[in-house]
Amino acid sequence: MQYRQQGVKEQQPSMNVEGVKAWLGDTFVSNSKDKTICAGFFHLEAGKPLDYTYDYEEMKVVVEGEFIIKEVKTGKVYNCKVGDVLYFADGDHIIFDTPNRAVGFFCGQRAPLVHPL
Repeated sequence: MQYRQQGVKEQQPSMNVEGVKAWLGDTFVSNSKDKTICAGFFHLEAGKPLDYTYDYEEMKVVVEGEFIIKEVKTGKVYNCKVGDVLYFADGDHIIFDTPNRAVGFFCGQRAPLVHPL
């Protein structure tokens, strides 16, 4: 077992998307070589929205603030608040926005993130 006290408060690495105030980091990564699972926190502040296309499966729970999420393919917009749960499939094209600040806890089936130092 692993334990991270108040992991939601840890500073995450920038997603390095020009003009977008977004940070994302893996808090834990499973040891499975066949089906790796990564979990951590995604932070977004108001400003330029994050345009993101998934190339893996992910679930996310809103733990702080409010996300405004647009599914590009359908044009549908969701106002996601604390406690709401989302599932993103491989290939989903999503626009993430927030009126102020939002934090989501994610669990995704992908390789661990590698951030430059």
